[in-house]
Amino acid sequence: MRDKDDEDSKAFREAMRGVTPLPAMPRVRTPKRRKPPARAVFSRLAVEEVLEESLELTPAQLDVEAADALSYRRDGVRESTLRDLRRGRWRVDDELDLHGMTLKEAKPALRDFLARAHASQARCLRIVHGKGLGSGSRGPVLKNAVNVLLRRDDDVIAFCSARQTDGGTGAIYALLRG
Repeated sequence: MRDKDDEDSKAFREAMRGVTPLPAMPRVRTPKRRKPPARAVFSRLAVEEVLEESLELTPAQLDVEAADALSYRRDGVRESTLRDLRRGRWRVDDELDLHGMTLKEAKPALRDFLARAHASQARCLRIVHGKGLGSGSRGPVLKNAVNVLLRRDDDVIAFCSARQTDGGTGAIYALLRG
């Protein structure tokens, strides 16, 4: 085996006879990158606690009746945009039906739905909350909760009650930031 190594070395040296090495190139130094600034990281539990606290309904916010039409637009959103939404001129990209859910079930379902819709870049949503006729003296619980939650979500720029053919005052169209 040793003879083979010696033969290989000898052949290599023979092949390299007369070869001159390339001149040394100066090294290029790249500037050191700065570390990105630190960001606060909240635990999932802390975020959920803040959301739960922010979603508690006050008596002043529970003033929507079953037959009342909902309508809301953020500052900077044109009235014509809300009018087109109300008339059903926006294509509905996704929808959620909250019928039969309790308030405790509906809140996270709506939050997850909005997060998924935003991630998928959906613009117009239809959310069926019902008219609250089965809620008795408490009034339209889900309708009120949807009204409050959508007003607090920064990605929602406008919403209104749906056309009669899409659920009327028992459903809404919501327009997300584009």
